[in-house]
Amino acid sequence: MFKNDDWWAVWIGLFVFVLSLGTMAGVDILGWAVQTNVWLDLSKAVTPVSKVYTGLPGIAAVVLSYVFMLAVMSVGASAMKLDLKRFIPGFTIVFWISFGAWLLGNFAYIAATPDKLAAFGIPWSLGLTGEAGFIIALVVGLLIGNLFPGFAAYLKEATRPEWYIRTAIVILGASLAVSAAGAMGLATTVMFRGLAAIIEAYLIYWALVYFVARRFFKFNREWAAPLASGISICGVSAAIAVGGAIRARPVIPIMVSSLVVIFAVVELLVLPFAAQAFLYQDPLVAGAWMGLAVKTDGAAVASGAITDSLIRAKALAAQGIAY
Repeated sequence: MFKNDDWWAVWIGLFVFVLSLGTMAGVDILGWAVQTNVWLDLSKAVTPVSKVYTGLPGIAAVVLSYVFMLAVMSVGASAMKLDLKRFIPGFTIVFWISFGAWLLGNFAYIAATPDKLAAFGIPWSLGLTGEAGFIIALVVGLLIGNLFPGFAAYLKEATRPEWYIRTAIVILGASLAVSAAGAMGLATTVMFRGLAAIIEAYLIYWALVYFVARRFFKFNREWAAPLASGISICGVSAAIAVGGAIRARPVIPIMVSSLVVIFAVVELLVLPFAAQAFLYQDPLVAGAWMGLAVKTDGAAVASGAITDSLIRAKALAAQGIAY
């Protein structure tokens, strides 16, 4: 329980959650964390997330967030026997590249939705919302991985997206639980949608993909099972887990995982805009679509965030509904 990234995602996520409970006693322990705003003036781009820390400069909030994240992730890295001499500088570079991408993604001409143009005094914007930072980070990652393999290898010790994503999901889950506790109607709806998604992914999609792979593409079981799992359940993680469970040759889950990632990149860029166009009146359906169709944790979370912002903007502009 202290040796792998699955459990360290749980411990770190719960640690952050416990710190957040200080607000119940009137003490905002994490309010200094950085918040990125849509901006034209760079000096107003970052602020502390809590009004309690209004006097804290934005750059200080960024640095404190970096130091805190570096400290807690280094504890986990040390417990998992990672090389801290490589992890710490690697994490530092990954953090600042990621934050730079997120900051650029919030530039008003890129991020401002149509209802915000007047407030910024600009005639146009791409309207991608701040989640455009995900797309910028994706492009930067592809460039580094393909054009600078030596640099990518240097960052490898700290490039652990599944660990970071799982940690974020633990925190997100705790946040959702608290929100749901205050809105039982929403909780019931989310639980029902989740049950529907489980039935679709595990009992329908898996069997259908396995059948098509075997019957029409003539794949053997060694290929069909990881492929069905990667497409229907949870992308890379499921393909690797099932490949190991059935003792498939290592190349098979690797190939399936590569296909999953390639399709996830394309879906991340296309599906949120399709959801905005056709499903802005059904946000829960759009969210279920992103979760079931985009098959890696990071891309699924990113596509959900992009879809959320795009649908909010479309519903507000078209119907005056503020979801």
